[in-house]
Amino acid sequence: MPGSSDPERATWKDVVAAYIGLTKPRVIELLLLTTVPVMFFAERGIPELKLVVATVIGGTLSAGSASTYNCVYDRDIDEQMRRTRRRALPRHIVSPWSALIFATVLAVLSTIVLLAWVNPLSATLSLGANAFYVFVYTMLLKRRTTQNIVWGGLAGCFPALIGWTAVTGELAWTPVVLFLVVFFWTPPHTWALALRYREDYRNVDVPMLPVVKPAAEVGKQIVLYSWVMVATSLVLWPVAETGWFYPVVAAVLGAIFLVEAHKLWKRARSSEDLAVIRPMRLFHHSNLYLSLLFVAVAIDPLLHF
Repeated sequence: MPGSSDPERATWKDVVAAYIGLTKPRVIELLLLTTVPVMFFAERGIPELKLVVATVIGGTLSAGSASTYNCVYDRDIDEQMRRTRRRALPRHIVSPWSALIFATVLAVLSTIVLLAWVNPLSATLSLGANAFYVFVYTMLLKRRTTQNIVWGGLAGCFPALIGWTAVTGELAWTPVVLFLVVFFWTPPHTWALALRYREDYRNVDVPMLPVVKPAAEVGKQIVLYSWVMVATSLVLWPVAETGWFYPVVAAVLGAIFLVEAHKLWKRARSSEDLAVIRPMRLFHHSNLYLSLLFVAVAIDPLLHF
């Protein structure tokens, strides 16, 4: 029966959907959105299609592997949290051992694809991001410190480096700036979501910042990181010598984001009630901000193509 927690009664469609769910497709979408535009920017035009396809496939497999490893390790707390209890492992549609094998196969395939059709540097960066997410964020930081997603979020910054090296075969300051934009974007994005589900995290003893600090302090930290994020996004203009399009878009998007961050902080100072704070407003806005910013990264060189 679909939706059953009994693995023997799950249909093949349930199982396929469960394996896909282990890879966290929405996270993959966001990671690819910070990979492909950087390839356009590195090429200063339209990159070779087969290189883009190989990078996307390799990146998708790598991100899916890291997410699956995360699901295996966190299956105990996922089963207790409202946001995650419908994942494959808490529902027992996929066994931990099967998921572990699946994650490993994805990691191997990702490395092969990137080595064969992209380059060794991109493959190494991808493998490093996978390992960092699993061993540093998931296993070391997540359950021990409020800085879990600050430093653990580094893994999600690697696609900017991978997209650049896929085209150029080397690192440079331009992808490092974009790496830092994602780094400073991650705390406001994740803390807004953690505010919404702070009781879930509290119940499983995961010390996300909203669990151990009042909402007003979380709002303050979100504002501080947001200012640094916007400032870093504008640094790309002189460092990469972009055209006029990127800095204009970055400034407008940044101003809107800062307004939303300050509004959240104001609401958080007046109440601890989530209905008043409305953290998901900033969470959804942060997705839109990063998406449009990296679209601007892709479009800017095309205007001079």
